[in-house]
Amino acid sequence: MRKNPPAKKAAKTITRPSYALDSVDNALRLLQMLRDVGALRLKDAAEELGTAPSTAHRLLAMLVYRGFAVQDEKRRYHPGPAMGVGPAQQGWTRELTDVCRPHMDALSTSIGETINLVIRVGSQVRFLCSAESESMLRVGDRQGQVLPAERTAGGRILLAELPRQTLEQLYLLPAAEPGPDPSSELEIDRRLTPDEFESFRGELEAARAVGFAVNVEQTEAGVAALGVALRNGSGQAVAALTVAVPTTRYGQHVAGRLVAQLRSTVRDVQVEIAHIG
Repeated sequence: MRKNPPAKKAAKTITRPSYALDSVDNALRLLQMLRDVGALRLKDAAEELGTAPSTAHRLLAMLVYRGFAVQDEKRRYHPGPAMGVGPAQQGWTRELTDVCRPHMDALSTSIGETINLVIRVGSQVRFLCSAESESMLRVGDRQGQVLPAERTAGGRILLAELPRQTLEQLYLLPAAEPGPDPSSELEIDRRLTPDEFESFRGELEAARAVGFAVNVEQTEAGVAALGVALRNGSGQAVAALTVAVPTTRYGQHVAGRLVAQLRSTVRDVQVEIAHIG
């Protein structure tokens, strides 16, 4: 006797939680609007949320800070580099973070600046954790941010490890494609003309030769950074430690012992991550 297939259960209706946090809900709604609309004005965001423009502005500012939104020259908001980015798919990142954190805290306390741990995923870098300085004038926590690798100190020193063919795949503009629009402020995965690419490669080779890379106001006005690669036991660069400083202190650090202190911390960390593949 043929049995009837079991009846399918009806899909459970998703209801608004009774404990919903309005601020969290509003931030998520903004993410949905950025995803679905693509360009969002502050006025429209405030009207959609039913909040004051100042409230919508604070929420959008946090999305910009964490890389989920960017603002163009007309002050409209667009999806940022962190939108749609999947997991790093590298299971060792938690172990790496746990190993690095106490060393980063110690270095931050010693030099009075913010230390970041970054990994490269394609043409982007992800900030796994930050040890924030307690100085009154300091660079803030960057944990969770996603930024273009070529504009960051950690990203540049990691890109310097790549063979030419890989760099070409990431950055060289195919001959049949038009060049990037220099007026666009929304370019995230930047493609380069052959001349620009060769200049970029020269900068990366110089960074590799001296053992550290520099970013001066490439990602944020008033902020500079220095980055040194972290290597495993096979000599492979798996991540980078960076020091982020206000540009007002950049000169004194470059002339001082900051690079030596950063390299010393990197050596200490590398002893503990030698087994990471």
